[in-house]
Amino acid sequence: MKKTIPKKKPKKDPCARVVSELLDPKGADGDAVQSWRVFRIMAEFVQGFELLREHGLAATFWGSARLEPTDQYYKAAEELAAKLAKDGFSIISGGGPGIMEASNVGAFKVGGKSVGLNIQLPFEQKLNPYTTDSLDFDFFFSRKVMLTFASEVYVYFPGGFGTFDELFEILTLIQTKKIERLPVLLYGADFWSPFVQLFEKQLLQRYKTISPEDLELFVVVDSVKEAYAYIKKHVNRSSVNQI
Repeated sequence: MKKTIPKKKPKKDPCARVVSELLDPKGADGDAVQSWRVFRIMAEFVQGFELLREHGLAATFWGSARLEPTDQYYKAAEELAAKLAKDGFSIISGGGPGIMEASNVGAFKVGGKSVGLNIQLPFEQKLNPYTTDSLDFDFFFSRKVMLTFASEVYVYFPGGFGTFDELFEILTLIQTKKIERLPVLLYGADFWSPFVQLFEKQLLQRYKTISPEDLELFVVVDSVKEAYAYIKKHVNRSSVNQI
Protein backbone atom coordinates (compact mmCIF):
# COMPACT_ATOMS: atom_id res chain seq x y z
CA MET A 1 0.00 0.00 0.00
CA LYS A 2 1.33 3.36 -0.97
CA LYS A 3 2.05 5.48 2.05
CA THR A 4 0.30 8.84 2.03
CA ILE A 5 2.54 11.64 3.12
CA PRO A 6 0.59 14.57 4.54
CA LYS A 7 1.21 17.77 2.71
CA LYS A 8 2.96 20.45 4.66
CA LYS A 9 1.13 23.68 5.02
CA PRO A 10 2.98 26.46 3.23
CA LYS A 11 4.73 28.81 5.59
CA LYS A 12 3.30 32.24 5.75
CA ASP A 13 5.51 35.07 4.65
CA PRO A 14 6.18 37.03 7.87
CA CYS A 15 6.03 40.24 5.89
CA ALA A 16 2.78 39.41 4.11
CA ARG A 17 0.52 40.27 7.03
CA VAL A 18 2.23 43.62 7.54
CA VAL A 19 1.99 44.46 3.87
CA SER A 20 -1.64 43.37 3.74
CA GLU A 21 -2.73 45.29 6.81
CA LEU A 22 -0.79 48.45 5.99
CA LEU A 23 -1.29 48.68 2.27
CA ASP A 24 -4.43 46.67 1.62
CA PRO A 25 -6.57 46.80 4.79
CA LYS A 26 -9.66 45.47 3.05
CA GLY A 27 -7.79 42.69 1.29
CA ALA A 28 -9.98 43.34 -1.70
CA ASP A 29 -7.81 42.19 -4.57
CA GLY A 30 -4.78 40.60 -2.99
CA ASP A 31 -2.57 43.04 -4.85
CA ALA A 32 -1.19 45.02 -1.94
CA VAL A 33 2.27 45.29 -3.45
CA GLN A 34 1.11 46.77 -6.73
CA SER A 35 2.41 50.27 -7.08
CA TRP A 36 -0.94 51.83 -8.02
CA ARG A 37 -2.12 51.36 -4.43
CA VAL A 38 0.23 54.16 -3.44
CA PHE A 39 -2.17 56.56 -5.14
CA ARG A 40 -4.97 55.55 -2.76
CA ILE A 41 -2.67 56.31 0.15
CA MET A 42 -1.68 59.60 -1.43
CA ALA A 43 -5.32 60.49 -1.91
CA GLU A 44 -6.01 60.06 1.81
CA PHE A 45 -3.12 62.39 2.66
CA VAL A 46 -4.29 65.02 0.18
CA GLN A 47 -7.91 64.88 1.35
CA GLY A 48 -6.83 64.96 5.00
CA PHE A 49 -4.58 67.98 4.65
CA GLU A 50 -7.17 69.80 2.58
CA LEU A 51 -9.77 69.28 5.32
CA LEU A 52 -7.45 70.30 8.16
CA ARG A 53 -6.35 73.42 6.30
CA GLU A 54 -9.84 74.77 6.86
CA HIS A 55 -9.40 74.51 10.63
CA GLY A 56 -6.84 76.80 12.21
CA LEU A 57 -6.98 76.74 16.01
CA ALA A 58 -7.87 73.19 17.03
CA ALA A 59 -7.89 70.69 19.90
CA THR A 60 -7.72 66.92 19.43
CA PHE A 61 -9.45 64.56 21.86
CA TRP A 62 -8.52 60.92 22.40
CA GLY A 63 -10.00 58.24 24.63
CA SER A 64 -11.85 54.96 24.76
CA ALA A 65 -14.50 54.13 22.18
CA ARG A 66 -16.24 52.02 24.83
CA LEU A 67 -17.27 54.71 27.31
CA GLU A 68 -21.00 55.40 27.40
CA PRO A 69 -22.74 58.81 27.65
CA THR A 70 -23.46 58.08 31.32
CA ASP A 71 -19.74 57.79 32.12
CA GLN A 72 -18.12 60.66 34.03
CA TYR A 73 -15.31 60.95 31.49
CA TYR A 74 -17.72 61.09 28.56
CA LYS A 75 -19.52 63.97 30.29
CA ALA A 76 -16.24 65.74 31.07
CA ALA A 77 -15.04 65.42 27.46
CA GLU A 78 -18.32 66.84 26.20
CA GLU A 79 -18.15 69.78 28.62
CA LEU A 80 -14.51 70.60 27.87
CA ALA A 81 -15.05 70.37 24.12
CA ALA A 82 -18.03 72.70 24.36
CA LYS A 83 -16.00 75.30 26.28
CA LEU A 84 -13.16 75.14 23.79
CA ALA A 85 -15.52 75.29 20.79
CA LYS A 86 -17.12 78.43 22.22
CA ASP A 87 -13.61 79.86 22.48
CA GLY A 88 -12.92 79.34 18.78
CA PHE A 89 -11.28 75.90 18.77
CA SER A 90 -12.19 73.33 16.15
CA ILE A 91 -12.69 70.04 17.98
CA ILE A 92 -11.05 67.08 16.26
CA SER A 93 -11.52 63.43 17.14
CA GLY A 94 -11.19 60.00 15.60
CA GLY A 95 -14.86 60.28 14.70
CA GLY A 96 -16.05 57.16 16.50
CA PRO A 97 -18.09 56.49 19.65
CA GLY A 98 -17.11 56.96 23.30
CA ILE A 99 -14.80 59.86 24.10
CA MET A 100 -14.53 60.71 20.41
CA GLU A 101 -18.28 61.12 20.20
CA ALA A 102 -18.39 63.06 23.46
CA SER A 103 -15.98 65.69 22.18
CA ASN A 104 -17.87 66.00 18.89
CA VAL A 105 -21.17 66.27 20.79
CA GLY A 106 -19.78 69.10 22.92
CA ALA A 107 -18.69 71.14 19.92
CA PHE A 108 -21.80 70.30 17.91
CA LYS A 109 -24.24 71.38 20.62
CA VAL A 110 -22.74 74.87 20.90
CA GLY A 111 -22.56 75.40 17.15
CA GLY A 112 -18.80 74.90 16.96
CA LYS A 113 -16.64 73.14 14.40
CA SER A 114 -16.69 69.41 15.04
CA VAL A 115 -14.34 67.22 12.97
CA GLY A 116 -14.26 63.43 12.79
CA LEU A 117 -11.34 61.58 11.18
CA ASN A 118 -12.82 58.12 11.06
CA ILE A 119 -11.21 54.74 10.42
CA GLN A 120 -13.13 51.83 8.95
CA LEU A 121 -13.00 48.92 11.42
CA PRO A 122 -14.95 45.63 11.66
CA PHE A 123 -16.10 46.49 15.20
CA GLU A 124 -16.58 49.46 17.54
CA GLN A 125 -15.89 52.16 15.01
CA LYS A 126 -18.35 54.03 12.86
CA LEU A 127 -18.64 57.76 12.31
CA ASN A 128 -20.74 59.41 14.98
CA PRO A 129 -23.45 61.84 13.78
CA TYR A 130 -22.12 64.90 15.63
CA THR A 131 -19.55 66.14 13.13
CA THR A 132 -19.72 69.17 10.91
CA ASP A 133 -16.71 67.94 8.90
CA SER A 134 -15.51 64.39 8.47
CA LEU A 135 -13.31 62.10 6.47
CA ASP A 136 -13.16 58.29 6.33
CA PHE A 137 -9.79 56.55 6.17
CA ASP A 138 -8.89 53.03 5.08
CA PHE A 139 -5.30 53.30 6.27
CA PHE A 140 -4.38 53.70 9.92
CA PHE A 141 -1.07 55.40 9.27
CA SER A 142 -2.43 58.17 7.05
CA ARG A 143 -5.17 58.87 9.60
CA LYS A 144 -2.57 58.97 12.37
CA VAL A 145 -0.58 61.61 10.50
CA MET A 146 -3.69 63.77 10.19
CA LEU A 147 -4.47 63.44 13.90
CA THR A 148 -0.85 64.13 14.85
CA PHE A 149 -0.49 67.36 12.91
CA ALA A 150 -4.03 68.61 13.38
CA SER A 151 -4.01 70.66 16.57
CA GLU A 152 -2.48 73.06 19.06
CA VAL A 153 -3.43 70.91 22.06
CA TYR A 154 -3.97 67.21 22.67
CA VAL A 155 -6.28 65.87 25.38
CA TYR A 156 -6.18 62.20 26.39
CA PHE A 157 -9.04 60.70 28.36
CA PRO A 158 -8.95 57.13 29.76
CA GLY A 159 -8.63 54.64 26.96
CA GLY A 160 -7.11 51.41 25.72
CA PHE A 161 -4.29 50.40 23.42
CA GLY A 162 -5.29 52.87 20.70
CA THR A 163 -5.26 55.81 23.11
CA PHE A 164 -1.84 54.82 24.43
CA ASP A 165 -0.56 54.34 20.90
CA GLU A 166 -1.54 57.89 20.01
CA LEU A 167 -0.17 59.27 23.31
CA PHE A 168 3.26 57.71 22.91
CA GLU A 169 3.34 58.79 19.27
CA ILE A 170 2.83 62.44 20.22
CA LEU A 171 5.22 62.30 23.18
CA THR A 172 7.92 60.70 21.02
CA LEU A 173 7.53 63.32 18.30
CA ILE A 174 7.81 66.12 20.87
CA GLN A 175 10.68 64.42 22.71
CA THR A 176 12.67 64.00 19.49
CA LYS A 177 11.75 67.52 18.34
CA LYS A 178 10.06 66.29 15.20
CA ILE A 179 7.13 68.54 16.08
CA GLU A 180 7.08 71.65 18.23
CA ARG A 181 6.18 71.30 21.87
CA LEU A 182 2.44 71.55 22.39
CA PRO A 183 0.23 71.06 25.46
CA VAL A 184 -0.50 67.38 26.16
CA LEU A 185 -3.15 66.82 28.83
CA LEU A 186 -3.94 63.51 30.52
CA TYR A 187 -7.45 63.87 31.91
CA GLY A 188 -8.34 61.88 35.02
CA ALA A 189 -5.82 61.50 37.84
CA ASP A 190 -7.38 58.24 39.04
CA PHE A 191 -6.70 56.63 35.67
CA TRP A 192 -3.38 58.23 34.70
CA SER A 193 -1.49 58.51 38.01
CA PRO A 194 -0.53 54.80 38.20
CA PHE A 195 0.98 55.04 34.72
CA VAL A 196 2.89 58.21 35.58
CA GLN A 197 4.27 56.45 38.67
CA LEU A 198 5.33 53.58 36.42
CA PHE A 199 7.16 56.01 34.15
CA GLU A 200 8.94 57.55 37.14
CA LYS A 201 9.92 54.35 38.95
CA GLN A 202 10.63 52.04 36.05
CA LEU A 203 11.57 54.13 33.04
CA LEU A 204 13.31 57.01 34.80
CA GLN A 205 14.71 55.76 38.09
CA ARG A 206 15.30 52.03 37.58
CA TYR A 207 16.08 51.62 33.89
CA LYS A 208 16.96 55.22 32.97
CA THR A 209 15.32 54.89 29.58
CA ILE A 210 13.90 58.41 29.73
CA SER A 211 15.19 61.73 31.06
CA PRO A 212 13.66 63.75 33.93
CA GLU A 213 12.51 66.42 31.49
CA ASP A 214 10.52 63.84 29.54
CA LEU A 215 8.05 63.68 32.41
CA GLU A 216 7.36 67.37 31.79
CA LEU A 217 6.05 66.74 28.28
CA PHE A 218 2.54 66.16 29.65
CA VAL A 219 0.37 67.26 32.54
CA VAL A 220 -2.30 65.37 34.47
CA VAL A 221 -5.53 67.31 35.03
CA ASP A 222 -8.54 66.25 37.03
CA SER A 223 -11.36 68.65 36.18
CA VAL A 224 -12.78 70.51 33.22
CA LYS A 225 -11.97 73.80 34.93
CA GLU A 226 -8.34 72.82 35.43
CA ALA A 227 -7.98 71.52 31.87
CA TYR A 228 -9.56 74.61 30.32
CA ALA A 229 -7.40 76.97 32.39
CA TYR A 230 -4.24 75.10 31.40
CA ILE A 231 -5.13 75.19 27.71
CA LYS A 232 -5.97 78.89 27.82
CA LYS A 233 -2.62 79.62 29.45
CA HIS A 234 -0.39 77.44 27.29
CA VAL A 235 -1.85 77.58 23.77
CA ASN A 236 -0.19 80.25 21.68
CA ARG A 237 -2.91 81.47 19.35
CA SER A 238 -0.51 83.60 17.36
CA SER A 239 1.42 80.56 16.13
CA VAL A 240 -1.42 78.35 14.95
CA ASN A 241 -0.17 75.49 12.78
CA GLN A 242 -0.53 76.02 9.05
CA ILE A 243 -0.52 72.86 6.97
